[in-house]
Amino acid sequence: MALLNSLFAGVSGLRNHQSMMDVIGNNISNVNTIGFKGSRVTFSDTFNQFVKSGTNPTSTSGGTNSFQIGLGMKINSIDRNWNQGTFERTGITTDLALQGQGLFILKSNGQQFYSRAGAFIFDADGKLVNPQNGAVVQGKIANGLGEIPAGTTLQDIVIDKNLRLPAVKTTKVSWGGNLQSSSTTIRTDIVELVGNLKKETPTSTQYFPGPADTDWSVSTIYNKDGKEYQLWNRYEQDTSGNWTYYYEIRDDAGNPLGTPITGNQALTFDALTGVCTNDQIIIQDATEKIDYKLNFSSLSNLIADSNVVTRIDKAEVPEPVLGAVTIFDSLGNPHTLSVKFEHVDNNRWSWSVSIPTTSGSLSPNAYGEIYFDPNGQIQSVWQAGSQVTSSPPIPKVTFTPASGAEAQIVDIDFGSGTAGVTQTNLTSQIAALSQNGSASAALSNLNIDQYGNIIGIFSNGNSRKLAQIMVATFKNLNALVSVGDNMYNVAANSGDPRIDTPGENSVTTIQSGALEQSNVDLSEEFTKMIISQRGFQANARVITTADNLLQEITNLIR
Repeated sequence: MALLNSLFAGVSGLRNHQSMMDVIGNNISNVNTIGFKGSRVTFSDTFNQFVKSGTNPTSTSGGTNSFQIGLGMKINSIDRNWNQGTFERTGITTDLALQGQGLFILKSNGQQFYSRAGAFIFDADGKLVNPQNGAVVQGKIANGLGEIPAGTTLQDIVIDKNLRLPAVKTTKVSWGGNLQSSSTTIRTDIVELVGNLKKETPTSTQYFPGPADTDWSVSTIYNKDGKEYQLWNRYEQDTSGNWTYYYEIRDDAGNPLGTPITGNQALTFDALTGVCTNDQIIIQDATEKIDYKLNFSSLSNLIADSNVVTRIDKAEVPEPVLGAVTIFDSLGNPHTLSVKFEHVDNNRWSWSVSIPTTSGSLSPNAYGEIYFDPNGQIQSVWQAGSQVTSSPPIPKVTFTPASGAEAQIVDIDFGSGTAGVTQTNLTSQIAALSQNGSASAALSNLNIDQYGNIIGIFSNGNSRKLAQIMVATFKNLNALVSVGDNMYNVAANSGDPRIDTPGENSVTTIQSGALEQSNVDLSEEFTKMIISQRGFQANARVITTADNLLQEITNLIR
């Protein structure tokens, strides 16, 4: 019977080394299978037969060991190697590779499967599927606002290739940049009278620029708020040769003010040089916020003809700071919204918003002022004479499009701190940072990020989340059973799948445009093949040797 034991041990070795070769052959055959995980075989011995049992030591003798003869070997385990495979770049958006221990979740005929192979395509219905068997990739579908719902409820990933974004009207425009603190102010600080008043003794009253009371020279001045007025000037010479300056301030259309602002000043000149000797005077009116200095030092009284001009702020012309942005109405039509800033006073700028008349109209309150603190940051914002009390202060203007679209309220956000409009010594430059409207657009392209988000790129340049691919992880990956087509199914001891979003609790991320290759190492497999072959040969020799011994025993009767 002892020889039969060796025969059976050899047979078990043959059988199990053949299984080892089967595993090696399967690994090698799948060396180019995407997402394939190679397997390995480990062996263990089987039952052992006692020849002699051991004894314990006594006071007079030592102990003895047990004698056992093994009865062969068996397969201990067939395990998968779940180590990461290398990535091959393909450039195809729907080719996906997993970095980490997660698996794609697929659904076919109502049953859920799992896979590492990410060679997917979109079918005719827009479903993201395994092209071999049509299993649909599972995840979550975004709502109409591009928001991925919370939770782990799975849905088929379906993307409508004819998806269109409706037009979104602009409701907010954010501005940023700088207003140079040393800019020329738009308010009139100095009015300088420049030129000559003819020195003579007329026989009748003389006037410059003309004899009629309505024949005055007119210049434009600005009050503290940057509001435009007209300054009317006239000079009168009596028969004694004395000149008198007359002025009147009117509104920007040339109409007299409700409370007239008028005045006059007798002029005196140096007898030798002809230079005007009048002191500078201040013209003020609290109601109209007019405050400027009237300077006579550039007037002369010489024999030459009269020729006087009015120089405002020594000929300095304030330069407005302009910015523009394209906004959209509810029909998706584009319109150019412009903003203009003008320096009114120290730490104080006026602002106004405009739109072309062909585009529509803005509410009358589309203007105001910005006050800056000593650090150059916005302190307060005013609109149409009233302080904006919201936090942060954001003026609102109403835009009524001429295209038939609905009227819309647009927030004019100048920002806060250093993130919005500031006032420093840097050059003035204003730009629109963002606006939240858009024209209607069609889906033109798709991207998939590392978190599994399928992002639609639309023809207007906007993007929106359309869906998110989910992944599953298991406590025991080795317990999963392969069902073919690069797919696995849950089985005993695998544990329930844990559904997660890529990049979060799963610690698994997705690489778009790449495929994970097989992790089979050919050099290792060929080495194992040699080991398996030698093991098979050695066990075959055990059988033939045992057979020869049995043959000798049977020959004893001859």
